Amino acid sequence: MYIRDLSIAEFEDFSKKHRFSNYHQTLNYALLKSENDYEYELIGYVDNNQIYAAALVLVKLIDGYLYAYVPEGFLIDYSNIELLQNFTNDLYKYYKKESVIFIKINPPITIATINPKTHIKTYTNNTSIIDNLKKCGYTKLDDNIYFESVLPRITAIVNIDNYNIDTLSKNTRNKIRKGIRKGLTLELGNSYNLNLLHPFIKNKIKKSEFYYNDYYNIFSKSHAIDYFLVSINYEKYIINSQTAYTKELAKNEQLNRKVSQIPGTRNINKKMNSDKTLLAYKNDISLATKNITNNEKIYIAGALVIKHKDTATILISGYDKKYKDFAPNYFLYSEILNYYHNEFKYVNLNGITGDFTKNNKYYGLNEFKLGFNPQIHEYIGEFDLIINKRVYNYLLKKGYLEKEFSSK
Repeated sequence: MYIRDLSIAEFEDFSKKHRFSNYHQTLNYALLKSENDYEYELIGYVDNNQIYAAALVLVKLIDGYLYAYVPEGFLIDYSNIELLQNFTNDLYKYYKKESVIFIKINPPITIATINPKTHIKTYTNNTSIIDNLKKCGYTKLDDNIYFESVLPRITAIVNIDNYNIDTLSKNTRNKIRKGIRKGLTLELGNSYNLNLLHPFIKNKIKKSEFYYNDYYNIFSKSHAIDYFLVSINYEKYIINSQTAYTKELAKNEQLNRKVSQIPGTRNINKKMNSDKTLLAYKNDISLATKNITNNEKIYIAGALVIKHKDTATILISGYDKKYKDFAPNYFLYSEILNYYHNEFKYVNLNGITGDFTKNNKYYGLNEFKLGFNPQIHEYIGEFDLIINKRVYNYLLKKGYLEKEFSSK
């Protein structure tokens, strides 16, 4: 077997059929990264024109030295130690000739699933792949708990077949229904209003808005991305609020009679809570009435979703913090799950952290995603195949590697 360049058709055909197929190993992603200082190569491990492994390899300079990055790893059978060893040996020689210092991989191989409620891990048989990679010369990097690396090591994935709002946590159900009551509406955006997304995500990322513009423009050519926006429909807001107010008013009158007959602490507290709810609904009606006369559509949240094979992945999302009381993020995610119900098997909510304590600064993010009752996957992590150890250690010591590959 030997390594050679693959044509786009050869690579795409192999990639689509492989068990580890992912959107990072596609021509679309190659084109995206080529707009961001990377060069790319499509390589295959071939024997008699049969491809046994393939990879999109991104090549870039750090401090004048070349490194290679294979996003989400090679498309190869990692359990076949002989194939992996032979491929790695030839890969090492191939990129040594190109003066590449190291090759980074982060395969989407699940080594454990985590119970979203108890946080207990159940390990898979894939842990043996770690030993396989080490035997083949790869250096395993420390597992990150938060978001220290290029891609999240722990992800939340919802099986859409099992998705039902009634099975979600009470807080999540209430937030979704709150968004519905306040007249939130989901719609598909397009390239003409893509500028509306950046204000919602600018504080979450270190990339410019042009990065996600490139994402949309490249992936949309093959219909591999959707852009969602959430707006407030004030007509629905008024109708829903008036309906809720009428129901709560009837409940309030009943509680009023109960309090007059049995003035106990429990009934009084129920009456006081009902009074607060009525006031909230009254304020909602007032706000909706005021804004409906402006006849101006207000967008308060948005998201980009990548579509690949049987999975839709929420790439990035955000909302206007001024409208936090509308629970737009809960509404947005719920509607995305509903939107893909008959088209895909999974929706990947993207990364969470491995720290489930309340001291975690990302605790709110974790709880938000866990509220959708996802499957939690812990991946195998990052590995470096070091070709020039002296230069690699220099880049490591000077902090170039941490700066280059930190997602923060």
